[in-house]
Amino acid sequence: MRRRLVVGNWKMNGNLADNAALLKGITTQWPVAGEGKGNVDTAVCPPFVYLSQAAQALKDSVVELGAQTVNEHDAGAFTGEVSGEMLVDVGCRYVIVGHNERRRMQVETDAQVADKFHAALQVGLTPILCVGESEQERDAGQALETIGRQLRVVVERVGLEAFEHAVVAYEPVWAVGTGKVASPEQAEEVHRFIRAELGKLGPQTQILYGGSVKPGNAEQLFALPDIDGALLGGASLNADDFVAICKAAA
Repeated sequence: MRRRLVVGNWKMNGNLADNAALLKGITTQWPVAGEGKGNVDTAVCPPFVYLSQAAQALKDSVVELGAQTVNEHDAGAFTGEVSGEMLVDVGCRYVIVGHNERRRMQVETDAQVADKFHAALQVGLTPILCVGESEQERDAGQALETIGRQLRVVVERVGLEAFEHAVVAYEPVWAVGTGKVASPEQAEEVHRFIRAELGKLGPQTQILYGGSVKPGNAEQLFALPDIDGALLGGASLNADDFVAICKAAA
């Protein structure tokens, strides 16, 4: 049975005081006293500058630490960038790669995302590979074509077996931060497609849904057979909401 996973992507939000309150709120409520975390793993991905603060706050908790991206190179003259070894050094277990905002705003190509995925694996990080279509691509009937291409470029770079140590997150671009949510039928169709694309590793790969997940819709989404958890944005900035979604996953 696949474990559930709930990951909070804080994006460019937070400060020392707010982070401390948020992390305390999460760690004092999750896991539920006397129940343990059960079949649900959790992680938060703060901005780079707060990774050490979060690592310290999480050291006695079950909540893992992740980062929002990684550079594809080991070291060198890449001003403003952070390597996989640096992330491991400060205690990260997970790293998000290919988030739609970086694909759009930082113009990360499919090939670059594949290189970042490979770089994460090389140092023992678990990459969370984000895939998803734009509203225009969905309206044109190209959603599965787009997602298939994003997956295949990574498979060609690292091989299918690499997904034994990775997570996939389906994030419809049109639903991220918009309040729109893919219908259960839309979400399940894409998750089922991703499993098929991953072949023999499909049944064991964790596939998360990301796109305006909130406490009010989490339980319905998690009831779908191919959704294993969530990659959260705004909901991860509120301890009560984050923990409520973790409880829904459980």
